[in-house]
Amino acid sequence: MLSANILLKKIVRSSVLPVAAQHGMKRDLFPLSRTLSLSLCLKQDNSCKPSEKLDLDAWKKVMKSGLQEEVSETVSEPQELSSLAAARETLEMWRLAGKSVPENVSEEQLKTFMECPSKSAKKKYLKFLYLKELYKKNDKRKMEEKRERRLEAQEQTSKTEETKKSPFVSLWASTMDKAYNWRAAQSMIFGQPLVFDMSYEKEMSVREVANTVKQLVQSEGSNRRAVDPFHIHFCNFKDDSLYHREFLKHYREAWGKLLITVTEQCYTEVFPKDKLIYLTADSPKVMKTFDHDKIYIVGSMVDKSIKRGVSLARAKRLGLETAALPLDKYLLWNTGAKNLTLDQMMHILLTLKDTADWKKALEFVPKRKYHGLVTKPVSELKKDLVNTLKLQKRQEEVQKQFAKSYPKKYKLK
Repeated sequence: MLSANILLKKIVRSSVLPVAAQHGMKRDLFPLSRTLSLSLCLKQDNSCKPSEKLDLDAWKKVMKSGLQEEVSETVSEPQELSSLAAARETLEMWRLAGKSVPENVSEEQLKTFMECPSKSAKKKYLKFLYLKELYKKNDKRKMEEKRERRLEAQEQTSKTEETKKSPFVSLWASTMDKAYNWRAAQSMIFGQPLVFDMSYEKEMSVREVANTVKQLVQSEGSNRRAVDPFHIHFCNFKDDSLYHREFLKHYREAWGKLLITVTEQCYTEVFPKDKLIYLTADSPKVMKTFDHDKIYIVGSMVDKSIKRGVSLARAKRLGLETAALPLDKYLLWNTGAKNLTLDQMMHILLTLKDTADWKKALEFVPKRKYHGLVTKPVSELKKDLVNTLKLQKRQEEVQKQFAKSYPKKYKLK
């Protein structure tokens, strides 16, 4: 019996199983092998040994385990695919319901979504993916807009270069430069001096000095294009200083050709003291009118970094007259310090010199700093407001007394 069993196993393994594996017939071979083995067992005597039964049981277990592994491999894949499809359907339903769901979800993200323990955790994960996708879209949009702006700027520069190459435009620019230079040269002889105090370098950082020089360059350009320009003086100016190096960065070879006066001397050594007026926002005196016979001094500094009262203290040490712009008289100030940039001061002084109109001059003050122009000074407006409030209180008191004395005739509303 044992020898017949072994022979049957060899035949099945060598001939039947390979053919069945090729043609996908492995499941149908179990009943065939079982009938063969059973038929052989029935032909023999019923008195079989226990060892023969054990061998047959082991063979059955081996065959069943192989079949179960193959079935589990074939069944697990469609189950996983079906669960992923169900998860995608739930995402589509949530998207239609108006919840924050990303448009593109990968299989790994879908698996992590399925592994979330609760519904709130799934929602949070989807919101995270949605925001991440949104940020990527915004970054892409910004990059495209930046690229479009760059292309537009390149086109504009190419157009301006073409216009500059035209002979008429170049001739016009050269003639205007000559006219501006002629006015600046005339101002150096007959113009009213305007002094910039360059003695605040040690009290500022390198970046603040660079910002100050940018404002001074803009001031010089606006003064050169004015109808009646000032004669600009840079006093207390030292060679090889931070101011000097920053000016060389901006002007380069044109620095030595500027129609301005640069000196290391103090303004008190160049001009008489009785004609000097130091313009500072900390001054208690308010400038009422523009005086063409006076020489105004402006501190060349960034006021945000300087402590309050530095320019006023310097003017007092030198024994100079000070003045502040009448911002409270003509502007309804919002908040913040009443300090202006150097180019804004230049525009204001040029407008006052030409028109003597404070309202036109103070239009160069940034509009974010004030609510609007006023017809009266702010102090008078405050007094009027206080007087009206007092008058309203008196009227209310009179009405109350009248209502107490005549309760039937007069009822207080």
